[in-house]
Amino acid sequence: MHRHEVFSSSGPPLPELPAGVSAEEVQGPGEGTGPLFHRRYRVRIRECRLAADELMAAIQCRPNATSPTTFARFQRVDGGRGRLSAGDEFVVRMPGPWDGPVRVAHAGPRSFRLATLTGHLEAGQIEFRVAPDGERRLVFEIESWARSSTQLVNLLYDRLRMAKEVQAHMWISFLERVVRLSNGRMTGGIEMYTERIGDGS
Repeated sequence: MHRHEVFSSSGPPLPELPAGVSAEEVQGPGEGTGPLFHRRYRVRIRECRLAADELMAAIQCRPNATSPTTFARFQRVDGGRGRLSAGDEFVVRMPGPWDGPVRVAHAGPRSFRLATLTGHLEAGQIEFRVAPDGERRLVFEIESWARSSTQLVNLLYDRLRMAKEVQAHMWISFLERVVRLSNGRMTGGIEMYTERIGDGS
């Protein structure tokens, strides 16, 4: 595992909600508190039996196939069955009073992005994407732009770092499950990048 953390005064812009996706109850960074965190988790996979489009299709059809269900389980509450599409809504069930409602902001052949809704621990968006990296090789990334939703969450995440370590473990487990689903082998370990933007004031 390769972990890298940096501080900056400005970072990459938050993706816009596409036209046609409702902004009702979307909890953007403006509704959050504390510093904005730009995070990226990346894994490289070799000897894959699934192509990039096939791997993403499998995840979009069954999000819990790669979700570490001990920490988080996707439950669809709005939208049709089968592969997820823009506008679908899920509640990510987590231990304790931490369930996270999300809306699918974008869904394509090699990526999808979720926007947090009112009541989520975070205020922002998170994207999952895969790309070819040579013959039978893939790169899978999780990228997020978010602030804590409340002062309490900010205390647990940024000050005490408890929620931060739980979150990191959850996404590491997710990536390990992606590797297994691809029928490939991890190469180079997992890269974790965190950019803390501003001081939250």
